[in-house]
Amino acid sequence: MVFMKKSALLFFENVGNITSDLTSQVTSLVRFIAAVFFSLGAAVRHPKKVRWHETIYYINMCGSDALGIVILLCYLMGLITAYQSIVQLHKFGADIELTVLMNVAVCKELAALMVAIISTGRAGSAFAAEIGTMKINDEINALKTLGLSPERFLITPKIIAMCLVGPILTVFGMYAALIAGVVVAKTFSDIPVETYVTTSINYLKPRWIFEGMVKSLVYSFLIASIGCEKGFASQNDSKGVGRSTTSAVVSGIFWIVVANAIITYIFMKIFAK
Repeated sequence: MVFMKKSALLFFENVGNITSDLTSQVTSLVRFIAAVFFSLGAAVRHPKKVRWHETIYYINMCGSDALGIVILLCYLMGLITAYQSIVQLHKFGADIELTVLMNVAVCKELAALMVAIISTGRAGSAFAAEIGTMKINDEINALKTLGLSPERFLITPKIIAMCLVGPILTVFGMYAALIAGVVVAKTFSDIPVETYVTTSINYLKPRWIFEGMVKSLVYSFLIASIGCEKGFASQNDSKGVGRSTTSAVVSGIFWIVVANAIITYIFMKIFAK
């Protein structure tokens, strides 16, 4: 009986601690995002003050350096999705419906989500580690001492770069996954490439691509914001940088999934009318 009481108390204590930590993280992230929007507003009003050289560096790091792995993984995920689908569709003689299924899955969900996960592991962790290391070396305090804004110097270039390259990478991911669908249709169902492409174009709805682009833009903003926020919240030691880097990836994926659910619900309500 005593053991059960202790277990119950421990359970509720753990639930309370988790709830408190989650509330604290949400509050911190909301405050940080508000500061990011203020910094981006200043960048729009004074574009000459943006560190464009650093922005181009991050565009290369988040974009061109990630292009190969994005195309490869999206192509492989397209192969898996198309193969699993064609097996079930073939039972009902509806092989050609693979075109519609792939259009919906890839354009609305798969491409943007895969790019976001890849970018979280690459860019989000890199942003957190970079800022965390600068915090250890007192470089952030040095910027403040000189009267310079850490947001303008460290956050704005990363946000702009990530929001620019995220949708572009998503387009490449869409093409790679859709090409995988063509390969599977031709290989396993002997559907002519011309027939597959024509059917895809006829049934493809622009709003599916638009939804994928909106999700990609939101994901990119969250990835960069969370990575920077975790870097600024890092403790002043090497272990702290490691923890902030891990937290940036885990939190990034969590908020991407949450954002995906919210955006999907909004688009369902909009286009259901």
